[in-house]
Amino acid sequence: MWINKIDMWQKRALAFCLVLLLNDWRAFADEHNHKYNDREEVVLWMNTVGPYHNRQETYAYFSLPFCSGAKQSISHYHETLSEALQGVELEFSGYEIDFKVDVSPTVICMIDLTIDKVKAFTYAVKNQYWYQMYIDGLPIWGEVGKKDETEEKYFIFTHKKFEIGYNGQQIVDVTLHNEKRELLTPGAKIKFSYEVNWKPSTVEFKNRFDKYLDPKFFQHRIHWFSIFNSFMMVIFLVGLVSMILMRTLRKDYARYSKDEEIDDMERDLGDEYGWKQVHGDVFRTPPHALLFSAMIGAGCQLISVVLGVIIFAIVGELYTERGSMLSTAIFVYAATSPVNGYFGGSLYARLGGRMWIRQMIVSAFMVPAFVCGTAFFINFIAIGYHASRAIPFGTMIAVTCICIFVVLPLTLAGTVVGRNLDGQPDHPCRVNAVPRPIPEKKWFMEPAIIILLGGVLPFGSIFIEMYFIFTSFWAYKIYYVYGFMLLVFTILMIVTVCVTIVCTYFLLNAEDYRWQWTSFMSAASTAIYVYAYSFYYFFFKTKMYGLFQTAFYFGYMALFSGALGIICGTVGYLGTSVFVRKIYSNVKID
Repeated sequence: MWINKIDMWQKRALAFCLVLLLNDWRAFADEHNHKYNDREEVVLWMNTVGPYHNRQETYAYFSLPFCSGAKQSISHYHETLSEALQGVELEFSGYEIDFKVDVSPTVICMIDLTIDKVKAFTYAVKNQYWYQMYIDGLPIWGEVGKKDETEEKYFIFTHKKFEIGYNGQQIVDVTLHNEKRELLTPGAKIKFSYEVNWKPSTVEFKNRFDKYLDPKFFQHRIHWFSIFNSFMMVIFLVGLVSMILMRTLRKDYARYSKDEEIDDMERDLGDEYGWKQVHGDVFRTPPHALLFSAMIGAGCQLISVVLGVIIFAIVGELYTERGSMLSTAIFVYAATSPVNGYFGGSLYARLGGRMWIRQMIVSAFMVPAFVCGTAFFINFIAIGYHASRAIPFGTMIAVTCICIFVVLPLTLAGTVVGRNLDGQPDHPCRVNAVPRPIPEKKWFMEPAIIILLGGVLPFGSIFIEMYFIFTSFWAYKIYYVYGFMLLVFTILMIVTVCVTIVCTYFLLNAEDYRWQWTSFMSAASTAIYVYAYSFYYFFFKTKMYGLFQTAFYFGYMALFSGALGIICGTVGYLGTSVFVRKIYSNVKID
């Protein structure tokens, strides 16, 4: 009896697995592998609708009183985590579209324009609402309606004409034409209709996204000129640092060697000054060492994430798949968590820190807390607006689980490895028991002034690239020149290191040994100028309006600027620490 029951359950389990496999085969036989058989179903997804000038203020397509087609069932769409975070809300249109099958003008439905519906459509037309759709992963945009400026009348487009190009079994082009304007009048009845025309195309599938790119914008001469300008800045700064290392330091070494030949009485009466005088304090543990090491660890991880995502984008053309860029960033961030733990944990151990578990937790959750705090704040506004950008509760739980069950354990593993392999202090100079008093110096040599001035040149090397990045994110441009981005990022790192070394040399020469935080903050101050530039871009380069879009813009620009500041600060500190160790290891200290 029980053997028969086991057989029965085995058969049911086998049948269930076959159903799953069949469902997966159905799922991957169409838009997932982008290949269709003749007369096979092609799905038109309705995504969002919103004002043209507020790209991130989007709402569900059917939040406006549109109507869907007669076909009501669909079984192969699965929302991803990145799509949920980006506010993608794909809903089945109900339109019957089959591969290579033309559809003559077909009425979808007829609606009665009540006063409420007229108000909704009129508001959308007045605020220049556009909607977005997808066919086989290709985005399509269309206007809701038009305003007659002379007579103050509002019209809505009621007919969608799709022209779909195919090459073999693949869709390579989709074009939408909005036709048949209808006047918005209470009590009127309007018909919504569509038609589909299929046509062969010579466009290859790998090039089907080229129509969405804008080479004239991204490969403009100004873009090339900015790269050349930044490259010349790198040459100048590298030459300046080389001059400091080869000429100035050589004179310092000669002067200190001469001082060693005179007796103690003459040395006491002599005029000694410079960076050698703080050799007993230069490797003193900086204040707030736990926070400092956590930021260095987070910065190393962010550098790894930026480089990894840029390389994946260059190799894999991530802009061609919906949500793939954010998915890649989440995966790379989680996978590089050991980098955070290794560099942050080892630095904290070398600084003599003992609360390493607390440091590890702060390091692991610093960036996620910053990101989630900003996102959840904006999320409350999005919920009030009923916008599609409102993050579902299930997505919040998923992000929290990734942080707790993936990021935290990997950071812990990296911390343990870092403390054991690279956690022993090996300073070339011993640290004095009593801190040396910092002498008075001129106002422009104060750490606060050095910090503010330190970010000017790094920002100057990237501000033109910032315009292209901002435009691709806040306007309707697809950023695809990731080779430019990698080159500019490399230039930014070199400029940041050079500027920070110069700033630190001037600080130490003024006999101020507080170089750790100063080197970090002078490089991180680049973020101040980037965030200030975002204000200029908002008021003079965009036409955004409204509380939601404004909060979204400045909230995420603060997030972007903060992450960039941590990256630059980390690079500045790491480069400067090598410089400081080098100069103090090459001089004889009694």
